[in-house]
Amino acid sequence: MSHTVMTTTTTTVRSSGDGVLNLGYSRTIPGLLKIGQLLSLLIVLLCIRLSNGWPGWAAFQFFEVVVLWFLVAFLIFFLMHLFRLQTKMPCINWPLTEFFHYSLGSVLIFIASIIAAVNCGGVSSLVVASVFGFIATFLMVVNLWTSYSVTCGPTAGASV
Repeated sequence: MSHTVMTTTTTTVRSSGDGVLNLGYSRTIPGLLKIGQLLSLLIVLLCIRLSNGWPGWAAFQFFEVVVLWFLVAFLIFFLMHLFRLQTKMPCINWPLTEFFHYSLGSVLIFIASIIAAVNCGGVSSLVVASVFGFIATFLMVVNLWTSYSVTCGPTAGASV
């Protein structure tokens, strides 16, 4: 009685897109826009927190709360794309969620930047904070415009 033993080996090759970390996202246009938004909002937050003597206390409290909220929200969105967490939670429409957040964020940060620019009282760090608030607003509008084509744009097969 003869026995034959068969062994099979399988090799799996992982492509660069199969890893846990999606570092390529940080080099795309949406990734670079998110990094720019995070950096500009961080600069705004640091300028507000490190300034001495706010001329309009309530105005800069509003500016600080709005900037801090959207800084945390955009950091979460960036980390979700970086770690591909949106594929693990398919029950949420992530492009629509981001679209809603960017539209609300661009309006609120624009309003807060206008209020901060009016009430800065010549304090240089608060002027810089309001300028970077306007820069963050511009980056959010660009990101909103690019995500609009993904979320609400016409389908590929639609005729004009």
